[in-house]
Amino acid sequence: MADAPAPPPREPLVEAAASFAGDPDSFERLWTPHRLAYITGERKPADPHDVAQCPFCRAPGLDDAEGLVVHRGETAFVVLNLFPYNPGHLLVCPYRHVSSYVDLGAEELAEFTALTRAAVLSLQAASNPAGFNLGMNQGGVAGAGIAAHLHQHVVPRWEGDANFLPVVARTKALPELLEDTRQRLVAAWTTVAPA
Repeated sequence: MADAPAPPPREPLVEAAASFAGDPDSFERLWTPHRLAYITGERKPADPHDVAQCPFCRAPGLDDAEGLVVHRGETAFVVLNLFPYNPGHLLVCPYRHVSSYVDLGAEELAEFTALTRAAVLSLQAASNPAGFNLGMNQGGVAGAGIAAHLHQHVVPRWEGDANFLPVVARTKALPELLEDTRQRLVAAWTTVAPA
């Protein structure tokens, strides 16, 4: 008995997203298109040593809202993370384009430390987190997204703030717009942090 010929391969069925985007189903979709720029590296400097491409060198030249600046010091400043892990995720950055903590001068180091403390106090006043992650990733191999410009992360944490979304969907749900968070932190900064 001869084997029956195999059926011709079928083209995969591909539906245009617009044809079902409004149809109800069992999924709850959380659209976070702003994350695509981070995932694809769209805003990452092509040359990390070119200060014109560095987001931490550009931010102080913008107005506070556009640059997400929360506070400006003499040698360092505080800015919201454009791609935050949690609402209120702050970065403390020296103005000078240096990559290593040990490259900071004495005045820079003192202000960098004072601004990290002030960031914690301001976040406590503004949003009452249960704890914090403080840290610096030194070098790309250590996880620094912008390795050429030193920055200290100040990440507020709450009980239950982590769920399955970052693990399975590489998505973080943030309940507040960055500008709303920035305004709340600026107001708190003026009440609890030194000028």
